[in-house]
Amino acid sequence: MRDLWIRTRSAARRWIKDPTVALYLRATVAATLSYAVAVQLSAEPAPLTAPLTALLVVQVTVYSTLKTSIRRVNSVIVGVLIAIGFSAVVGLSWWSLGLIILASLVVGHFVRVDEFVNEVAISAMLVLGVTRLASQAWDRVLETLIGAGVGLAFNVVFAPPVWVDTAGESIEDLARRARQLLLEIAEELGGPAPVEQAAARLHEARRLDQAIADVDAALRQAEDSLRLNPRVSEGLLSRIVLRTGLDTLEICVVVIRVLTRSLTDLAKRRNGDERLFPSDVTVSLGELLEHVGGALVSFAVLVTTQVSRSAEEAEDRLTAELAAAWAARENVAHQLLRHVQEDPEAWQLYGSVLAEIDRMLDELALEHRSRRLMEELDRASMANAERMDRLGRFAGLRRLARGERRRTAGRKA
Repeated sequence: MRDLWIRTRSAARRWIKDPTVALYLRATVAATLSYAVAVQLSAEPAPLTAPLTALLVVQVTVYSTLKTSIRRVNSVIVGVLIAIGFSAVVGLSWWSLGLIILASLVVGHFVRVDEFVNEVAISAMLVLGVTRLASQAWDRVLETLIGAGVGLAFNVVFAPPVWVDTAGESIEDLARRARQLLLEIAEELGGPAPVEQAAARLHEARRLDQAIADVDAALRQAEDSLRLNPRVSEGLLSRIVLRTGLDTLEICVVVIRVLTRSLTDLAKRRNGDERLFPSDVTVSLGELLEHVGGALVSFAVLVTTQVSRSAEEAEDRLTAELAAAWAARENVAHQLLRHVQEDPEAWQLYGSVLAEIDRMLDELALEHRSRRLMEELDRASMANAERMDRLGRFAGLRRLARGERRRTAGRKA
């Protein structure tokens, strides 16, 4: 009974932490609150535009909510303005309806409301079809503002969670899948290598390459959750650490795909009747691939670890794995050099295997990561400085314009 209770509680916690469940709960509460507010403020008997807007704008993160709110409100206001302009000139007919839809879609494209382009046309049609009175048309704008305001305030007051842990789990899972593929390749080096078997590993590497898109989506959600979130004090650093870590793993996954391609070409050359490498090289190369796989996982743990002590332990493990990998790499290089002298035609494929492993080890090196982090931090700092400089110049122009108007008014007086 106790075990059942523990499993049930664990499943409930995972259910609550699920991003989709969190989105559903937050959107439901925000939509209900926005309807209650709109009933008090709007003249409409059933102000359903407010909960509809709240339902659309409440996203998982504050940044996404703010961005969606601005686009949603902008689309509704533009649609209402278009409808009011048309209602003053023409009535509702088949040709005026088609014209207003076309005008709304074109204007919506130019005002950059993105996914809410259709909302411009919908707002214009609803206003034009229901009434020609501007006062009632602006009730729709009021309800939209209420829904967007409640949705945004809901996410500000009840700050949504930070999805860094979810992105970190995705990154670590990607590294472990890459390590598992390298271990499978290492195990198969000891026996004959049919072309079909090598091609199957190439297919797995391609699937691993395609999985990067899912990890990137999880990381984008984590990056959005760090923006404008009151729970986060160092959001920029966390975003850069995760993004550069995924970029490094992406390069390594691509290199693994190239490595499996080289092994497939080598299997074709062997005709599947013999080993890909001599027996002494097989053992050393298997150890090398195991160390590379371990370095991939240690690197992923390092970039996703938030506690400094755990980060130091992950850095030590990564350093040890890289040192062991480089030692094994040198051993494999000497063995391959000796066998290339006996089989000169294999030098190109042997060399490509070593070059691909070298590329992964270089990407995982701590010096390379530190340099990459500093470059990204400098680039982000420069971008922020340029943004602040543009805002300062804009504010200066406004102050200059106000001063010029005051001087002109003084001369007229």
